[in-house]
Amino acid sequence: MTTRLLMFLIFPVSCSVWAETGKTGYVPPAPVVTTESMVQMMGGLLLVLAVIGGLAWLLKRFSLVQNAAGGVVKVVAATGVGQRERVVVVEVDKTWLILGVAPGRVNKLHAMEKPQSDAGNSAPGDQTADTFAAQLNQSIKKENVE
Repeated sequence: MTTRLLMFLIFPVSCSVWAETGKTGYVPPAPVVTTESMVQMMGGLLLVLAVIGGLAWLLKRFSLVQNAAGGVVKVVAATGVGQRERVVVVEVDKTWLILGVAPGRVNKLHAMEKPQSDAGNSAPGDQTADTFAAQLNQSIKKENVE
C-alpha cells in the first residue's frame, strides 16, 4: 500500500521533469483582453447609454415627440400645472375641450367652439412672432443706415 502511495506521489513529480521546456528567448504575446481595454470598453458603453437616456429624457420633458395619429381627437395644447397634473386643450370635431389630467383621472373643465383664428392652422404665437420679426427688421435697417 505504501509503495502505491509512494508511486502516486513520485510519478507526477517525475513527469514534470520530462515536460518540454520553453525556448530561451521566447516572449509570449501580450494578452488581447486586458484590464485597460475592458475599462475603456465599459466606459464607452456607459457613455452611449447615458447619451441615449439623456436624449429620451429631453424628448419626454419638452414634448418634442409629436403624435403621428391623425384621428378625430387632436391635442391642441398642453401645459403642466403640478408635479403630475396637466391642463390639455383637445379638439374634437369643431369643439375644443379643456381637460384637467391627473394620474388615473380626467376632468372636463370647459367646452367651447373652435376659434376662427385657428382656421388657418396658425399657432397662437404667430402674430406676436410676426410683430417681433418686423420690429427686429426695422432695428437692423436703422443700424445699417447709421
